Amino acid sequence: IDAASPGVVAAPIVPVDRDGPLPLSFAQQRLWFLTQLDPGSVEYNLPARIRLAGDVDVVTLAAAVGLLVARHEVLRTRLVADADGVPWQVVDPPAAVDLPLIDLSGEADPAAAAQAWLAADAVVPFDLAAGPLLRATLLRVTSDEHVLALATHHVMGDEWSVGILRRELESLYVACRDGVEPGLAPLSVQYADFAVWQRQWLTGTVLEGQLGYWRQRLAGVPVLELPTDRPRPAVRSTDGAGFEFVVPADVVDGLRALSRSCGVSMFMTMFAAFNVLLGRYSGQDDIAVGTLIANRNRAEIEGLIGFFINTLVLRTDLSGDPTFAELLGRVRGETLAAYANQDLPFERLVDELDVGRDRSRTPLFQVLFTYVTSDADDRAVVDMSAGLSEPVKFDLSVAMAETEGELAGVVRYSTVLFDDDRMVRLVGHFQR
Repeated sequence: IDAASPGVVAAPIVPVDRDGPLPLSFAQQRLWFLTQLDPGSVEYNLPARIRLAGDVDVVTLAAAVGLLVARHEVLRTRLVADADGVPWQVVDPPAAVDLPLIDLSGEADPAAAAQAWLAADAVVPFDLAAGPLLRATLLRVTSDEHVLALATHHVMGDEWSVGILRRELESLYVACRDGVEPGLAPLSVQYADFAVWQRQWLTGTVLEGQLGYWRQRLAGVPVLELPTDRPRPAVRSTDGAGFEFVVPADVVDGLRALSRSCGVSMFMTMFAAFNVLLGRYSGQDDIAVGTLIANRNRAEIEGLIGFFINTLVLRTDLSGDPTFAELLGRVRGETLAAYANQDLPFERLVDELDVGRDRSRTPLFQVLFTYVTSDADDRAVVDMSAGLSEPVKFDLSVAMAETEGELAGVVRYSTVLFDDDRMVRLVGHFQR
């Protein structure tokens, strides 16, 4: 049942005929469109690094990667436009996967050489039409330490997918090594089936109900004007940098107690504090910030690799000099209402709201905040520090995760706009 349209029952996702053209999901369509505007862009590359200890059988590992690609159609899918310029999914048949081995063990500093190689691979563009949209390379750091570097495009997967990929690849490798059948349950549907279902379901009253909420909520949404060290360029740059920070355990304990007393989640508390910070930096009391949600609210897609993650825009009202407890109440109401309307893809929302094509900024929001709880399924968790050298998608993003009682954070920012010392001060203020 759709939370935003009570009484509307969503049909199950079922396999569809593969004889006809397969549409893109709304999220895929948006990224495909952006890629047409900037064919060489690497902004939506999705790298994953799997560290392997001990001896690694390269032939067996290549076979396991091949089985993974055969299991998940999306990993052997290309996005091809027809004569009218309309993109469709083309699923290629399963085939052997090439897994080149790069031996860095003879380098003066093998670990540094591996990091440099991974950083370079992360910015190699994909051709969505030609494919393949999955790159796999094995790096030998020492005789008993390897890194499996996997890279794909965001049209093929998301952070939750990376967790699925890691777990299933481990299972498949062990099965191939031991000569037994993998213990993975068959997939009832594939990503293309979800794309067809999404386009059939997100219509009529369901679509209008969620669109109506977002139209009203984001009407007149302001641009967040943080102080910058340089003028904003006419075309947004992906040049960026980042660093890690920590909120100590004693502070986290106090935050948990505050969250419990106010009946809010830790995400809501941290998000409210972050908005206070942004309000003080910008001098604004109407703050729009993006956040990510797994958007896997159907059993059929929990185990699928694919692009399901959705972006929500949360608008925080700082007017009237509220107490922090009052602000938490506002954030709680805003967050729960957004969750009830989370099914509308952000890409579809941008199209429906007819956001102006301002190439100097991302549409609707320019700052992203994400938070992963300690009890979250590891399918949603990635190595936050792994992306420090990758292109930045926003002016500023902060990612936080609960780990061993502390909060681990990563801040990433546009170096075209901000100097490093300004961001260090900002994070220091956030920690304080």
